Amino acid sequence: MKTIEIEVKEPKKLMELIAEQFPDSSRTKHKEILAHRVLIASRHITQYDFPLHPGMKVIIMGDENRNQLMNGKMTIAYEDRYLIVVNKPVGLLSSSAHPNDVTVITELNEYLIRRRSRQRAHVVHRLDRDTSGLLIVSKSKELSRQLEHNWKEQVYDRAYVGVAWGAPVPRDGVIRTWLTDGEYCVESSPVDNGGKLSVTHYKTLKSNNRFALMQFRLDTGRRNQIRVHMRELGHPLLKDPIYGYRDDNSPLKRLALHAFKLCFHHPVTGKDVELETPIPPEFLELFAKQK
Repeated sequence: MKTIEIEVKEPKKLMELIAEQFPDSSRTKHKEILAHRVLIASRHITQYDFPLHPGMKVIIMGDENRNQLMNGKMTIAYEDRYLIVVNKPVGLLSSSAHPNDVTVITELNEYLIRRRSRQRAHVVHRLDRDTSGLLIVSKSKELSRQLEHNWKEQVYDRAYVGVAWGAPVPRDGVIRTWLTDGEYCVESSPVDNGGKLSVTHYKTLKSNNRFALMQFRLDTGRRNQIRVHMRELGHPLLKDPIYGYRDDNSPLKRLALHAFKLCFHHPVTGKDVELETPIPPEFLELFAKQK
């Protein structure tokens, strides 16, 4: 069976459309298609009387797409029977409380459903919507809780790469501040004000007269930590509307932050899993010649 895309021409129920598309198939086959293969607006739909309206597009997944992710920009870096690690693209939420949002979790659930797996995706940690890179997702709620609880013991190396405005002095160093959630963004204090101590190690990999390619390792994993700390250092990340320069004329069209390395002790097998992705080429292009 090959994937087909159908544009709805007139109002009808979803099961009616399936029956029309597969007139020679049994009702049992129609139910199987409904249970595992129907996508509407990137969401898996199993409601037999789901109302269809003119202009809607219905995708009935074929066997060739069974093991693929619908979000073509997100790829699987590692998978076993317990965990999935994805390379999350820019612009995709890790998870959301709103059921209609497209997220890493909804995309992976669609993937698991197409493979007829009874397992479902569960959040372990998060990346900001506009940060790309490696993200662990558990296939069980119990394992997700275990990983969250033992995060510091399980994850032994995690690194980011980003591009900052200007070249920090010194080129390598450590930033320690206390972070608190403000009304619109995360606030930083150089002294203990009741917030959470946050520690970022930074290293300059390349620099020119405009930008610096930076590597970051975190002792703590607070929300927006790298972005806040780079602002505190006086060298915010490119294309950061919250913690960057207001007159940010960045040559990039995305936030310049990518989680490129992730190493952890597998919580079930005990084996070390070490993953690394390339530095985004658009970051490196800024250093191909003096800007």
